[in-house]
Amino acid sequence: MHSSAIFLIEFGAIILGLGLLGRLAGRLQFSPIPLYLLAGLAFGEGGLLPLGASEEFVAIGAEIGVILLLLMLGLEYTASDLVSNLKTQYPAGLVDMTLNALPGAAMALLLGWGPVAAVVLAGVTWISSSGVIAKVLGDLGRLGNRETPVILSILVLEDLAMAVYLPIITALLAGVTIAAGSVTLGIALGVAGLVLFVAVRYGRVISRFVSSDDPEKLLLVVLGLTLLVAGLAQQLQVSAAVGAFLVGIALSGEVAEGAHNLLAPLRDLFAAVFFVFFGLHTDPQSIPPVILPALGLAVVTVLTKIATGYWAARRAGISVKGRWRAGGTLVARGEFSIVIAGLAVTAGIEPDLGPLATAYVLVLVVLGPLTARYTEPIALRLTALRAASADTVPVPSAAPAAETLEPVEDSGVER
Repeated sequence: MHSSAIFLIEFGAIILGLGLLGRLAGRLQFSPIPLYLLAGLAFGEGGLLPLGASEEFVAIGAEIGVILLLLMLGLEYTASDLVSNLKTQYPAGLVDMTLNALPGAAMALLLGWGPVAAVVLAGVTWISSSGVIAKVLGDLGRLGNRETPVILSILVLEDLAMAVYLPIITALLAGVTIAAGSVTLGIALGVAGLVLFVAVRYGRVISRFVSSDDPEKLLLVVLGLTLLVAGLAQQLQVSAAVGAFLVGIALSGEVAEGAHNLLAPLRDLFAAVFFVFFGLHTDPQSIPPVILPALGLAVVTVLTKIATGYWAARRAGISVKGRWRAGGTLVARGEFSIVIAGLAVTAGIEPDLGPLATAYVLVLVVLGPLTARYTEPIALRLTALRAASADTVPVPSAAPAAETLEPVEDSGVER
């Protein structure tokens, strides 16, 4: 059969299969990401039906998927919002990084993978899934809750941190010297700072330049500009994903809203292809040996993310219920973790890193919506049980002198 016909059959089967998996995930009311990863495992090396003619095209589509994921995240925020979040919520971001990056780094070192793999796995365990969390907040009707701005602030800070983290990872994986890596990081920080400055000062001018009443022209200009900037960023040894994220930040107002609506279907398509591509490069037989470390890491980082959200919400003056909801909502890992692990897999630094990241994300992308829904009631139930058990403990008889004490009025402080 002609190669082009084989390509069309293979790629058409992939897209059709992804559509059916997405529909199944919608009926089951959970994220389709784990199903996409499983599909990639099924079609990859060592899977049920390895691909042939369409693999190169899938690789290009996966790269476009990463770029569109970061662009759409950038469109969600304005430059002024980012600056405001940096000023007010940076302590929560530091706590988030400390509690959730250290377990990944420690696991890599315990497994003997070396410092570069430790930095990579730290990023995998650190960054929550903005896409999954946003969907969960909408599904649970919590977009108007008091704790939701705290959750979004942490996600924004994680997204901003990616602008620094990804160039560092790119330099480490490329094996460049400290001097060259410092230059790369300096360029990344300089570009990010310049884009934020231009976006704050001239965001309206840029938006007017890009704006168009014709959806077709708006789509072509925004998509073309994003791919161009992403390519230039990669040429400068700065992550293409960071370039796309900065383009999204620079656009605001009606242009950002219109571009978001137009690009959402493309984002969903190519993001699904990206998850499949990651699964293609993971041998299913390599997952069982790392399943125990992945489960252990998942348990630890579920607890650290809940602690992060609880602390940040308490700092913002949120009620106890809201604190538990914030912590449970932040648990999900997804697209960012796979993006980071995908860079390492492509560089070939550690064969088991990809399988471990796949198993880890599969566990937490399924647990994430469950912890968002049930962390609060479970925590309150356990608290009530502890209080009840404390009340049933026999109290020793009071001293006779205590009877002469005057009764103290109820202070109304919540126990």
